[in-house]
Amino acid sequence: MERSTIVRVHEGLHARPATRFVKLAKGFESDVELVKDGKAVSAKSSVKLMLLAVKENQEVTVRANGADAIEAIEALIGYLENPKAGLDDEAEPQRPANDAGQAASASAPQSVPAAAGEANGLRGVAASEGVAIGPAFAHFPPEIAGQGRMLQAEEIAGEIDRFRAAVAAVQARMDRALAQDSLSAADRGIVAALRDIAADDSLTGEAEKAIRGGNDAVSAVITAASTIAADFSAVDDHYLNARADDVHAVGRQICLVLLGQDDVSLESIPEGAILIADDIGAWDLARAPLKRIGGVICGHGGATSHIAIIARSRGIPAVLGLGDQVNALRIARDVALDGNTGHVIIDPDEATRADYAGRVEAAAKERAGLTVFKMVTPKSADGKVIEVAANIGSLEEIEAAQEAGAMGVGLFRTELLFMRHMHLPSEDMQAETYAALAKAFAPYPVIVRTLDIGGDKPIAGIEFPDEENPFLGWRGIRMCLDRPDIFKRQLRALLRAAVHGNIKVMLPMVSDISEVTRTRALVDECAAELKAEGVPHATFDLGVMIETPAAVLIAPALAKEVAFFSIGTNDLTQYIMAADRLNPTVAKLNDVTNPAVMSAIELTAKAGVAAGIMVGMCGEAAGRPDLIPAFIEMGLTELSMSPASIQRAKKTITAMTAGD
Repeated sequence: MERSTIVRVHEGLHARPATRFVKLAKGFESDVELVKDGKAVSAKSSVKLMLLAVKENQEVTVRANGADAIEAIEALIGYLENPKAGLDDEAEPQRPANDAGQAASASAPQSVPAAAGEANGLRGVAASEGVAIGPAFAHFPPEIAGQGRMLQAEEIAGEIDRFRAAVAAVQARMDRALAQDSLSAADRGIVAALRDIAADDSLTGEAEKAIRGGNDAVSAVITAASTIAADFSAVDDHYLNARADDVHAVGRQICLVLLGQDDVSLESIPEGAILIADDIGAWDLARAPLKRIGGVICGHGGATSHIAIIARSRGIPAVLGLGDQVNALRIARDVALDGNTGHVIIDPDEATRADYAGRVEAAAKERAGLTVFKMVTPKSADGKVIEVAANIGSLEEIEAAQEAGAMGVGLFRTELLFMRHMHLPSEDMQAETYAALAKAFAPYPVIVRTLDIGGDKPIAGIEFPDEENPFLGWRGIRMCLDRPDIFKRQLRALLRAAVHGNIKVMLPMVSDISEVTRTRALVDECAAELKAEGVPHATFDLGVMIETPAAVLIAPALAKEVAFFSIGTNDLTQYIMAADRLNPTVAKLNDVTNPAVMSAIELTAKAGVAAGIMVGMCGEAAGRPDLIPAFIEMGLTELSMSPASIQRAKKTITAMTAGD
């Protein structure tokens, strides 16, 4: 069987989206291929899939042959048509790596005027915004060379076994890293992608072929990695070009195991030091003591490399792609770098030191100015507490939300829990996740949105019909009520988790009151079952997400049936304006400040206030300082946003109260 589609995954199937796609494909027994421009590759090979260089808006065909071919094609097509597929954990908020000699942000580098001394310095790729100055820490581990001997025929089988054991050891090492709670969501995705490369048949098969040809395992790995890296370098795509570095990094790790050697450690890097290397693998950087690193300078790499992604996610300034110029830094004592312009200055003079120190200090003051709002409980002019909460989609994001000062969770997206697994998550698995969330934020409330998926979000175990417009189709609460076998499992898990904290439950895509009453009946049914089984459970507040025009127009009646409203401005805007928010040609219409959208928000707020229920907001607009005063004036008492926006939002509300 086969089916064609247009790829909507943002920027195409690069590393993490490809990894997720492969994971989804491996969940099916059928043989699955992806075809582009007449070339077919296995959908279960990350390397082959990335080398196919599938870009956004290109047409591809999914082929499947086997017992579950229909389910495989439906799931994989759904993934390819989802713009956010595989990218859910990429937008990790900035967390400054340290306060010593550094100023950075997680945004893309901007062009700014050159500072003192930069005209005479080195120039590379501006890969992670911010400036830093500190002691140089040169990291130039020796290159690995093959043993250069030909194997005897009787040695080949043993050498293949030795190679396979080394690959297994590298995979196990990466698995241990993935199991660590300290690994951020962004770093976790990168390590997972590296692990896939280590396990991919393209690399292992090429290496084993070389061993069978008589090469020793180390030489075989170097040759295989070089061949595949060259394939990535030849692709007309900067992001895929950067994957060549990842292949070399994985090959190096396998070679080190074969040689019984450990790589040069970064554990001894001093606080605030500038890490200098010709090349550093994402695996090495992800394991490094990142909080001590003041900046990163590399001969290799670019703005789309995994080194850059890790640096940006941790707020570490970085200049990459210096080429041979990096060798001039081998004996440097101190280094200044500007991740905004790509400039690097060796042993800066006093004027340059003063300039950089001033810029670092100014940025530190700005950060500190927001940090003081971490523990602030903002209030409106009439004394009502305004809860500033976090939007998150996984337990890995809890730490960032807590560090930002989140007053609970205003939106927990449960669909990510479903999308991460090859099978529908069990009741126990869900209960453990929701309980961990409730415990982490107690006594603050945690609003859990029930499963919000449709044909645009592939979930293994749920077959969606073909729809002309899945955003207006069988999704959200509509799908859940039609599949009580799935919905009741989630409701039972939420009732069990409510024992551990202030759990609230929110229904998505509501457009009719009957959807609320039918859900409440299911909740009562689940509670009765748990009671009969002797399973501890507790009640929870039931609310609705206001995101359809219908919900706005029946808000007064809805408010009598639920405990709270949460306005989802992203979808509400697109439905009010009848403009697909993923369509760039109508992007101008997707403006929350449009009078029609603001009127819908105000109507919702009035209905909620009149009924005496909480009215909150969990769309992107909730974190906009220019709109927060209007929302609070309308009567909203809860605003939920990305953790990166929380302290600024608290500052905005506090300034309103102070009359600024």
